[in-house]
Amino acid sequence: MGVDVELQPGREAVVRVPVATLWTAPEAVRPVDRPALSDAPDTAAWVAGMDRDQQVGDCVLTQLLLGERVLVTELRADGWAHAVALEQPAKLDVRGYPGWLPAAQLAAPAEPGPPATPLVVDAVRTALRAAPDGPPALTGVVLGTRLAPAGRPVDGWRPVLVPGRADPLWAPEGDLVPLPAERPEAKEVLAVAERLRDLVYVWGGLSTHGIDCSGLVQLAWRRYGITLPRDADDQAEATTPLALGEECPGDLYFFARPGRRIHHVGIVSTEPQGGARRMLHACYVKRRVVEEQLPPDREATLVGAHRI
Repeated sequence: MGVDVELQPGREAVVRVPVATLWTAPEAVRPVDRPALSDAPDTAAWVAGMDRDQQVGDCVLTQLLLGERVLVTELRADGWAHAVALEQPAKLDVRGYPGWLPAAQLAAPAEPGPPATPLVVDAVRTALRAAPDGPPALTGVVLGTRLAPAGRPVDGWRPVLVPGRADPLWAPEGDLVPLPAERPEAKEVLAVAERLRDLVYVWGGLSTHGIDCSGLVQLAWRRYGITLPRDADDQAEATTPLALGEECPGDLYFFARPGRRIHHVGIVSTEPQGGARRMLHACYVKRRVVEEQLPPDREATLVGAHRI
């Protein structure tokens, strides 16, 4: 792994790859994780290479998207960096989510350009190209990724700035939308999450290659520029409790076992009817994103409905 010479402990950096994975420790990674560790990680291959047990390995903390800000706190000679994900609030660190990633997946921030409305990827996945309609230069850029515009569209292609690259890359204009200035309605956020049905469950996943329960919630709201905490229990603390029965589509259900902290979150998909409740969630048991009526074991651990 190479290290960007401009990276320095105590300074901010940005993610220069489509999806970077944040690990508990460099020593915790497994042989199956190799595709996620290179200078140009292949997240799709990494997810496809894992079996059901490996999908829930506790060595993964979260993931970071292209352009996401971090605070570098340590650089190791073997190419690993310890960083705090500044856009993922967590009680682990008041600054954000801390963990390890290959330093080569980071770049020093560029000098700010003229003020412009950010763009956000609205496609499930897209590829950025070196020229309009040219060969892909950066593949696997996912929903919710924010990009800075770099000029006017040309023949259906939009130039965007990408960390670590001097020249703009080009995205299909239809895959990008301006980041909304107004807060979305909850049903709009639910519609984004519904597009991820059947996506594979990956512990710590926060991309459209694989995702976990709180990642699904965070990513759907990120699409609209709203920052939520990363973990389910922190999301519960950051949202407004409702009386059960008052929830609407787009609200959240939280789950905990007696005497334990909240361990699961789902998005309310329909208004409750006759005591039956339905939700869209990244299901640990089924290892995918599903929309379903709460089965009895879920009902038994339902501790509340909340609104963002």
